[in-house]
Amino acid sequence: MTDVGNMRARYRRIMRFAARYMVQSWWYELILPRVGLGRISAGNRAARVQRIAQRFHVLAVDLGGLMIKVGQFMSSRLDVLPPEITKELEGLQDEVPPVDFAAIRARAEAELGVPLERAFEYVDPTPLAAASLGQAHRARLSAADAADTGLSDVVVKIQRPGIDEVVAVDLRALRRVARWLSRVRIVATRVDMPSLVEEFASTTMEEIDYLHEAANAERFAEDFIGDARVAVPEVVWERTTRRVLTLQDVTAIKINDVEALRAAGIDPAEVAKEFAAVMFDQLFADGFFHADPHPGNIFVTPHPAGDSADADARRWHFTFIDFGMMGEVPEGLRRGLRRVLIAAASRDGKGLVDGIREVGVLLPSADTVELERAMTHLFARFGGMGFAELQDVDPREFRDFGVEFSDVVRTLPFQLPENFLLIVRAMSLTSGMCSSLDPAFNIWDAIEPYAGRLIREESGNVVQAFAKQAVSAAGVVARLPQRLDDLATHIEDGRIAVQTPRLDRRLDRLERAARRIVSAILFAGLLVGGILLRSEDAVLGIVLMALSVLPLLHALFAGVVGGRRGPG
Repeated sequence: MTDVGNMRARYRRIMRFAARYMVQSWWYELILPRVGLGRISAGNRAARVQRIAQRFHVLAVDLGGLMIKVGQFMSSRLDVLPPEITKELEGLQDEVPPVDFAAIRARAEAELGVPLERAFEYVDPTPLAAASLGQAHRARLSAADAADTGLSDVVVKIQRPGIDEVVAVDLRALRRVARWLSRVRIVATRVDMPSLVEEFASTTMEEIDYLHEAANAERFAEDFIGDARVAVPEVVWERTTRRVLTLQDVTAIKINDVEALRAAGIDPAEVAKEFAAVMFDQLFADGFFHADPHPGNIFVTPHPAGDSADADARRWHFTFIDFGMMGEVPEGLRRGLRRVLIAAASRDGKGLVDGIREVGVLLPSADTVELERAMTHLFARFGGMGFAELQDVDPREFRDFGVEFSDVVRTLPFQLPENFLLIVRAMSLTSGMCSSLDPAFNIWDAIEPYAGRLIREESGNVVQAFAKQAVSAAGVVARLPQRLDDLATHIEDGRIAVQTPRLDRRLDRLERAARRIVSAILFAGLLVGGILLRSEDAVLGIVLMALSVLPLLHALFAGVVGGRRGPG
C-alpha cells in the first residue's frame, strides 16, 4: 500500500472507532433516558466507559503516532473526563517498535545536510529508546565538534520518517470528531471540544519542534544555575535542527531504580524528599516547570568518589531530560499557589479557600463559608496523614465526609487557569514518584519546611501591604462626608426609590448563583487536596480526586435543569 493509502486507512480507522462509540454513547445517554430507561444507562455507565478507554488503549498502541499522545493527554484531563477513563489511560506508555536504522539515517542526513559519518564519529544503530514521534541513539561527536563543545558522548534524538504526515492526519481526524461532539448539547455544555483539540494540537506542534525543546532545556538550566541539586544536558546546537536534537549523554540511575540507588550508597527516602523540594521550586518559585517528570525523564547521578574533601558535600544530583512538555505559571497563578501551599501546610481551611480563589478557579463573589467549614473539617480529620496512614483509614470515612457536605456540592461552574492541568499532572507524578521511593513518604513533611520558607519570603511584603490598605482606608474616610451629603440630598429630593419585585428576582438569581459558586469552591478544594494526597494506590490514593469529579458530573446535569426552569 502506498503512503497515501496508508494515511487514508489510518484516518478511516480512527473515524470508525470514534463513530462507533459516539453512536453507542448517544444510545445509552440520550435515547434510553428519553424512553424511560435511564436506569439501564446509569447502572452500567462506569463499566461501559472503562471498556471504551481499554479499547482506545489498544488502538493507540497499535497505531502509535499521535494516538498515544491523545491517550496521555486525556489521562490528565481530570476536569472533563470521568476517572474510569483517566485511570485506564494513565499507564499508556509512549513505547513503539523502532524504525529501521537505514530510514533513521536517511532522515538525519537530510536534516543535517551531511553524511552521518561526517556529522558524528560513531552512531549506535540500536536505539536507546523508541517513541511514537521519534527515537534516540547514542553517538560520539567528531573530533572537531568535540574540541569546540568540550563534549564527546551524546544522544541524538531523530524524528520518525513521515511523522509530519501522521500528525496531520491524526489532527484532521480529531478536529472532525470535535466538530461532531460540539453539536451534542450534553457535551457542548461541559467542554469546548474544538478548543480542547486546538490546545492539544498546539502542545503537539511544540513537542515535535526540537529547536523549541532545545530552547526549553537551556531555559530550564538557567533557572538552576548555581543549584547543586539539578543538572541539565548541554545542547549541541551544531548538530541540532527542527527534526534532529543532539544532547550531552547524561545517562545515569533512573530515579525509581531503588536497588541501584542503594547499591550506590544513596538513600531512596532522601531522594524522595529532595525531588519534592526541586519540583516545588519549579512550580512555586521559578514558574517554569517540567510537566512530564516520569521515571524515564529523571536520573540520579552519583558524584565520583574524591570529588570533594568535604564529608558533608552533596554526593549526587538530579539530571532532567526530555523538555518537550514544559509548563509556565504566570505570577498571579504562582502567588495563588504559594498561598494554597502555605495554607495546606498550616491546616488553614479559610486560607486554603482564599488561595484557591486567587488561583483563579473561583469567582470573586463566591460565598465560601460552607467550603471553609468543609476544609477545616477535612484538615482536622485527615491533615498531616501520609500515604501509609491513609491506607489505614476506613473508606467509609471518606464517603461520610462527602455525604456530610453533599448540600454544598451542587451545580458546579468552574474555570481552570492556563497551564493548571499541567500543574496537576506534575504534582500527581511527583507525589506518586516520592511514594514509590519511600512508602512512608509524607507529602506534609515535604510541604511544611518549603511553606515555612515561603512565609519568611512573603513576610517582607506585609508592611507594604498594610501601608496600601491604610492608604485605601484613608481614601474611603476622606470621601465619606461628601457621599453622606449626596445621600441626604437624594433623600430630600425624593430621588431614592425601592423596587421590591425587581430586587426579589435579582436576589433569587443571586441565591442560585451563590449556591453554584460554593459548589465550585468545594470541587476545587477537593481537587487540590487530592493532588496533595494522591499516590499510586488504586483505591485510596485518588479518592479525593474522585470525590471532586463525580459530583462534577452530577452537578452539571443539575445546572442544565436549573437553567431551563428560569427565575422563580
